[in-house]
Amino acid sequence: MMPENMFEEVQKILGKQLRRDPATVQMDSLIQKDLGADSLDILQLLMRMEDDYGIVIPDEKLAKFETVGDVVAYLETQK
Repeated sequence: MMPENMFEEVQKILGKQLRRDPATVQMDSLIQKDLGADSLDILQLLMRMEDDYGIVIPDEKLAKFETVGDVVAYLETQK
C-alpha cells in the first residue's frame, strides 16, 4: 500500500540511503547533482520502492528520473 505522503516517504528513504538529513531532500533536488547519489543508489532506491509497494518501475522510466519530484510523481501515478 502506498503511503499518504509519498514525498515524505521518498525523503526519508533517500536521507537514510544517502546518509543525509532528510530535511535537505527537496522536491526540486537533483538526485545525482544535489544529493550525490550515483546510479547504484538510484537503483537501490527504486528496488526498495518496488518491494515496499508491489510495483514495477520500467528501466526507461528509471532513466528519466532526475529530481526527487520526478520519483514522487511517478510513484503517485502507481497508487
